[in-house]
Parts: sequence; structure tokens; C-alpha cells
Amino acid sequence: MTSADDLLLFVDEDQSPSGNPQAGWLVLIVDDDPDVHQATELALRGLQIEQRPLQLLHAHSGAEAARLLQQNPDIAVLLLDVVMESDDAGLQLVQRIRHELNNPLVRIILRTGQPGYAPEMNTIRDYDINDYKTKSELTRTRLFTSLTTAIRTYRQMREQAEMRRGLETVVSASTELTRLQGMQRFADGVVRQLSVLLGVSPEGLICAEDGDDSGAPARVIAAAGHFGHLVNEPLHHLPAPVHQLLSRCLQQRSSLFEQGLALYFPTNTQRGLAAYLELQRPLQETDQHLLQVFCSSMSAGFDNVMLYSRMNEQTYTDPLLHIPNMNQLLEWLRDPQQVRDGRTLAILDLDDFAAINDTLGHSFGDELLQAVYQRLQQHLADCLLARIGSDIFALLGPEEHITPEILTELFSSAFPVGQQPVRLSATSGLVQLNGRCANGSEILKDAHLVLKQTKLTQRGSANYFSPKLGQQARERMRLMTALREAFNQTQLFLMYQPKIDLRNGKTSGFEALLRWRNNEGDMIPPDRFIPLAEKSGLIIALGYFVLRQACACLFRLRQQGHNNLTMAINVSQVQLRETDFTEQLQQIVQDSQVPAEAIELEITESVAAEDFNFLVQRLNEIRALGFGIAIDDFGTGFSSLGVLRHLPATRLKIDRVFINEMHSDDSIARMVISLGHSLAMQITAEGVETSEQQQKLQQLGCDEGQGWLYAPALPEKELPDWLVTPAPAG
Repeated sequence: MTSADDLLLFVDEDQSPSGNPQAGWLVLIVDDDPDVHQATELALRGLQIEQRPLQLLHAHSGAEAARLLQQNPDIAVLLLDVVMESDDAGLQLVQRIRHELNNPLVRIILRTGQPGYAPEMNTIRDYDINDYKTKSELTRTRLFTSLTTAIRTYRQMREQAEMRRGLETVVSASTELTRLQGMQRFADGVVRQLSVLLGVSPEGLICAEDGDDSGAPARVIAAAGHFGHLVNEPLHHLPAPVHQLLSRCLQQRSSLFEQGLALYFPTNTQRGLAAYLELQRPLQETDQHLLQVFCSSMSAGFDNVMLYSRMNEQTYTDPLLHIPNMNQLLEWLRDPQQVRDGRTLAILDLDDFAAINDTLGHSFGDELLQAVYQRLQQHLADCLLARIGSDIFALLGPEEHITPEILTELFSSAFPVGQQPVRLSATSGLVQLNGRCANGSEILKDAHLVLKQTKLTQRGSANYFSPKLGQQARERMRLMTALREAFNQTQLFLMYQPKIDLRNGKTSGFEALLRWRNNEGDMIPPDRFIPLAEKSGLIIALGYFVLRQACACLFRLRQQGHNNLTMAINVSQVQLRETDFTEQLQQIVQDSQVPAEAIELEITESVAAEDFNFLVQRLNEIRALGFGIAIDDFGTGFSSLGVLRHLPATRLKIDRVFINEMHSDDSIARMVISLGHSLAMQITAEGVETSEQQQKLQQLGCDEGQGWLYAPALPEKELPDWLVTPAPAG
């Protein structure tokens, strides 16, 4: 029996569906009775739900249905028979869909001709299904009603899932801070968010970035649907109407709501971004307002990703030649594919380059470096090339292309610099990587060892590293002995550099700095003896000496009433690796009678480059005792910026390089301060030398500064007078 309502569901079989032509809702009919398939198809023919037609798929068993679900993840609804190849085949398929196929979106309508096999109340309670009907109940009207409810639920769940994926992609791209990949992932997240916001599929969506000062054209950085193959392509490769609309959007720096949608994302840089969407319906005024808010919100995210990308680029790129630098070389040397058998690393030091610079000027020297780079690139195209020092290049490539003979021959003819030919030689150290188990730093160190030895004995030539040569080069007994004697004879002492709270101008604490004055009265730079102490193992004793002396100094200052001061103390990777370091640290502060909260341990960000998991565990132990953790010289190391959020640090110290650049470009300092504050860290600026730098740092919200503007490192006896003298106001 059919009712009049059922008959209303039919349309003329020759009549085309009305509404926008879109892909239909996929509905899978699962039943072992062919008549059920035919009857269901007849009942649903010509119907539309939410202005989209139904597209039917057919399966005659649970196993066949599972295969179709794997092949078609966009199936919206299952019309599922309970009893097929077994009495509970349908219910088994439901369990498999939810748990094995991990598909929570597809909606399920159970149909059974034998309801006694699966009681309705128990089934509704125990299984994730939308409806349970006997086949005799499912008239055309009721089938249409159940399908409409299920499809609406599916659409809402799918939109929520797309929104969540878009948000996750945006957040992930913002925190991982990778270069091109980070921008592409963030833009892809914006594309997903935009599609959900307007309730459309992501088909025909593009995100484009304007060109840069070098003349590079605007390019596609993210795309979806039939534009997906154009990622990284210039904008003019797009169809003319799309290209013209996006170009106009970028030129006018405003969103365009005409013949498609072009949204403009303003950024703090000169490079704007725009997104294009093929509109399938006219936009309401409320839509346009919502889109403007969306653009403003996403612009901040684009700014962050672009700043992160710029900082990351500076970390891995030589600013003069725009080729890889030392940090990138170390990344290559961590890659097993690059250090495999049959490869060679060479370090080339240009002889007397400093004299050329001093005599003919830095501009001439820069042009000479360009000429050397171009020759190396031209003749060793199969090799990786980096500039790792002011006059030092590195090559990594096949051993047959990097030999002493080839390298010497490359420098046998003059280099053209302007109209002047320049004769130049280079001394090179080579390391063959066959069977090497050492890490990248060790390989690089061996190359430097043979380079230094060759420069002393065979200047202008090239030699291979050998274990014997390495052993000889590492035996620096004279300086090691002198350092041990200095430690025993108290030639080593501490100086203390004040740190100033930029909010009130008061001294917030000091940084303890180790110094060495030899018997002749000469000061030995820390960058000479600290690495030597680390290599010799003396750094352990030196580190505990510094900790005890600094804590004792802080105790004496606290006795004089200065109870709010902190003491920053540098610790090395070697110290952190000591098994009892945490216990020794705790004992020292107890003996010194100073609170752990007043002590801040400083580590360089390069410490995180190796064995990151161990470092995090050790720093968490230290933080649990109450000590602060500062990341020193931030931005100059070669650790991934993404690891910063995993470090239990309480302070970031901006390296003086970025402070010196603030007069021309403060974006890095601005980004570091913003990044640190977003991670609940305090920010200290190192190397503050001018009042202009101080004022800019105060404007950016930097918490603390230290440098020659305030004071150099002071001996302890001068600290009491310093603390009662107002700090320079800048």
C-alpha cells in the first residue's frame, strides 16, 4: 500500500534536477536481496536533498560494503540490512566501520525484515546508528525523511571535521615554523577554514603571495581542487579571469567581491597575500562582514609565519652569497643520504683573503667571494656548496669530484673581479666519509683539523684527514696544561655584568662570567679556553667552581639587603650530561644558603641540536627544583625553532646581532619578544649599547637588558656601590 504522500516523491524520469549542479550525496545500499536494491533505487529516483541529487552505490554483502567504504570515503549514508551472510552481518559491519575503518562520519540506517534478530532498543543503545526500521515500515516518505535527517547530520559532522582540520593545520604551521612548507601549510589551513566559513567545498580555492623586491613574480602558495597542480607556479599561469582578479586584489590591497571572490590579507611586510574562491551563490552583506573579520584574524597568522620563515632563512642562508651557510652544512651532515659511502667533505680556506679585504676594501672582497663561488658552482655542479666562514667554503659531494688535484686546479687561474684579474690560492682539508660513524660535528671538526695542519705546513694545497693526523691535532697539551695550572693557581675568577629591568630601570640581577688572566697578565678570551675545557673534561670542575663562586657572591649581596636579585650562570652541555649534576646543583645552593628561585642557568640553543629528549628530561629535573632556565644567544644556533616550545625554559636572551640590527630592521627582535611572551617566557636583550636600542626594546615590551649602555662586567667588590647608584636611564 502506498499513500498520496508517497506518490508526491516521484518526478518525471526525464526531468533534470533543479538547483546548482553539484556532486550527489553518496548513499550505499547494502542488502543480499536484489529486489531490495531495485525497489530502493526506484523509490529514490529523481530525489534531491538540500539541492543535491542522490548517487547510489550497491553492495550485496558486508565484505563488499567494507571494500566500497574504503574506496569511497565520502559515502554519506548506509541503508544497511541486518541479516545477510550471517544473522548479525549488518551489526558486524557497523562495528568494523567505526573501529577498523575508523569512519565516524558515515550515517547508518539499519533495515531488517527479521527484527527479532536484533532488538531495536539494544541496537540503538549499543551501536552508532541514525535509525532502525523494519523494511515494511520504510515507505517512500519515511525513507526520504530518514535519509534527509541522516544527510543533514552527516553534513554538519563533516563541516565540523573540516573546521577542526583547518584549525589544526593553521596551528601546526604556526608552531612548526618551517620555511616554504610552513607557509604552504598555513595557507592550506586558511583555505580549509574559508571553505567551511562559506559552507562550500574547497574546490577552486587559491592562496597567492605577492612578489618580492628581487623581481620574483607573485605565486600560488596553496590551492585546492582543479587548481591544486599550480602550487608554487607564477600567478600568470592561472586562467586569465582568475589571474586578473587576484592581481587586482594584490595591487589595490583590498578584497574584491565580484565575479568570484578575492580576499586580501594585509601584512606588516610589503608582500601581500590574497585568496580566490569560485562563488556558487551571491554573498550577503553579513557574509562580507564576516569575511573581513576573517581576513584581519588570519593576517596576524600570516605575519607570524612570514617572520618565522625569514628568521629561519637567515639561520640557514649566507647573507652575502645567498647560498647555504654553516647551519645548513650541519643539517646535510646529519642526513645519512649525504654522508654515505663514496662521498667527501672538503673545507676550503681562501689564503690571505683578510689582507685583500684590508688592502682593496670589503666591496672588492665581496666581489672576489662571488667570483670564487661562481667557479666552484660551475665546475662542481653535482656537489653541495656552502659558505661557512668569512673566507671559508665547504663542498660535499662524490669523492671522484672532490679531490686535492681538482681543488688545486680550480685555483690555478686568476679570478676576474671587475677589470682586474686576482690570483688567489686556497688551502683545503678533505674527509672521506666511507664507513664513517661520527656525527656531523665530528666530521666537520676533522675537516677543520686537517685544514689547520695543512695551512701550517703546505699552504695552498689540499690534504685528506687521517686518524693519525687527527690524533696529533687534538693533542693541544700546552694550552690544556696551562688551563689546568690556571685553575689550580686561582688565575681564573668571576666578573658580574648587571642586568637591568627595562620597566623600572632597576638592577634585576647579574650574569656571572668566567675570566682567565695568565701569569704574564694577559686576558685569555673565554671563546678560546671554554671549548678547550669542554674537550678536556676540565669544564666539570670549572663549572662547579663558577656555580659555587656565583652563589656565594649572591649570598653576600643578600646579606646586604639586596634580596630581589637573581644570578645567571652559564652551564655547558658537558655539565648537563653529568649523571649527578642535578644533585650537585641542589647541594651547592643549599651550602650557599640562596634560594634556587634566585638562580638562572643559561644554555645556548645549540645545546638542543643533539639528544634533544635527554636535554628536555634534564631541564625538567632542574626546573622542578625551582631554578630558572634561560636560552642564551637565541637565533644564532642551528636547532629547529619548533623545539623551543618543548623546552621548559623561563627566559629567552636575544643575541646582540639582532639588537645591533634594530635601527634598520626590528622584525627579528619583535618576533622573538612576541614568541617568548607567547610561551610565558621573560625576554633579555644582550649587547644593549645605545639609548635608542633601549627605547626600542621598551616599546617592544622587552623585560630586561644588559650591555655596555649600563655597565661592563664588574668585579664583586664594585657591586655594592653599583647597586646604590642609579642605573643609566639611557
